Amino acid sequence: GGTAMAAVRDVEIDPEGTFKYILVRLQRPGGGEQRDIVRGTKAAEFHNHIFEKVNPEMEKLGYECKCLGGGKIDHNSKDKKIRVFGLSTGYGKADHSVTVEILKKVYTDYEITWSDDKK
Repeated sequence: GGTAMAAVRDVEIDPEGTFKYILVRLQRPGGGEQRDIVRGTKAAEFHNHIFEKVNPEMEKLGYECKCLGGGKIDHNSKDKKIRVFGLSTGYGKADHSVTVEILKKVYTDYEITWSDDKK
């Protein structure tokens, strides 16, 4: 059941700074259960570097991954603010409003906003 999917964290992003992120849809092969997760890190020079790390991890757990798009996250932990913006050249723009809803589950006491600005 739902245990393996529950073990996958909704959000894994760097604690501070501005970095690329992707929105990833996890799905059981053949449909059924699915959910979207957010992954972002300064270590990734390109959006596909993030996907190339997430994909094998999720395949091990029995999920198919699809990148729904990307953008950037500006994480200010001191002021408890997160801004979601920009896009991925390779994957296109993620639906930042969806990303914000997922971030809010984890960063409950943050002010989280998004825009279509490039920077």
